[in-house]
Amino acid sequence: MPQILCLTDLIAAGKLTGKRVFIRADLNVPRDAAGQITDDTRIRASIPAMTAALAAGAAVMVTSHLGRPIEGQLKPEDSLAAVAERLGELLGRPVPLIRDWVEEGVELVPGQLVLLENCRANLGEKKNSDTLAQKMAALCDIYINDAFGTAHRAEASTHGIAKYAPIAAAGPLLAGELSALARALEQPKRPLVAIVAGSKVSTKLTILKSLAHKVDQLIVGGGIANTFLLAAGLPIGKSLAEADLLSEAKAIMELMQQRGASVPIPLDVVTAKTFSASAPPEIKPAHAVAEDDLILDLGPASMSQLTALLAKAGTIVWNGPVGVFEFAAFGDGTKALAQAIATSAAFSIAGGGDTLAAIAKYGISDQIGYISTGGGAFLEFLEGKALPAVEVLMTRSVSGT
Repeated sequence: MPQILCLTDLIAAGKLTGKRVFIRADLNVPRDAAGQITDDTRIRASIPAMTAALAAGAAVMVTSHLGRPIEGQLKPEDSLAAVAERLGELLGRPVPLIRDWVEEGVELVPGQLVLLENCRANLGEKKNSDTLAQKMAALCDIYINDAFGTAHRAEASTHGIAKYAPIAAAGPLLAGELSALARALEQPKRPLVAIVAGSKVSTKLTILKSLAHKVDQLIVGGGIANTFLLAAGLPIGKSLAEADLLSEAKAIMELMQQRGASVPIPLDVVTAKTFSASAPPEIKPAHAVAEDDLILDLGPASMSQLTALLAKAGTIVWNGPVGVFEFAAFGDGTKALAQAIATSAAFSIAGGGDTLAAIAKYGISDQIGYISTGGGAFLEFLEGKALPAVEVLMTRSVSGT
């Protein structure tokens, strides 16, 4: 884990008493057409930082983005009002929602918690405006970033404010994510197995290349697996694939082979003639896919091969379902994968929207070592990219402020 100052360090040193603490949380929850919250997981995950700061005697202000508002135009659908209401229910106390907080300031006393309206409605937020960041920093004594889901973005409330606040530190959720990722990729128990699935190699190419230098087994699924099948000289019918990236897929397989590692190529697949929930599924050997077939899942022999690998793993990184699991007829592969990860003795970390949906569908959340709340940040970490919001906290920690 990167060396950064954490909220727990500040609390242990007694530095929060009577201080104004600004927490950047990730409360960007899904809502239905009526604006009602349909999943409060992110709100629940953000509460420990708030309650810890309150218990330490701080005056706490919290903000988050929600949706994609136009800067300078806070529309009703972009408001955090529903979040404030749900947060109040979970905390068992009223949570006032403050508008125009950048220009008008925030009045609060130790022991009080307020929610500041959608930070992305502020002019200059997405462009990481120094002017806006300085105004935000002036509101607090201590800045806490607890929003791993936005750590890959350099914005005023995630990066700029951390440069100017008197003290800047990581909250428990951000610190926990970094610790779990470091455990999985920087100091893994071997064998290290990574599952990377999705519709296109192009969207995950840098991740695949980065992992090819680190992992012992690289399991591919979805449309990505089709491209690797094609690169291995196997037919894929009319399945989704990227023929222009065959050389890249071959290079990844060769690199893994040179390291004594491998990319297991599917032995059998589940096909259909049309992309439909009602299409009859057919299990075929990988070499027997017809010209008019669509590959929509991995077959039982393939899954038997993969589950055996997962059973021996020391660490598992999972991003993406291996088939069209939204269709019952083509979900067996992802279900088998999920169950194999759940029953493995390995430390497992999972991230990405479709992955979280699969975890929820198959009821294995309690059996995953760590579930990442940050889709984009999780993927960029896998790519080996620096996360701006983490980098600035590291810089502040090195400078001693």
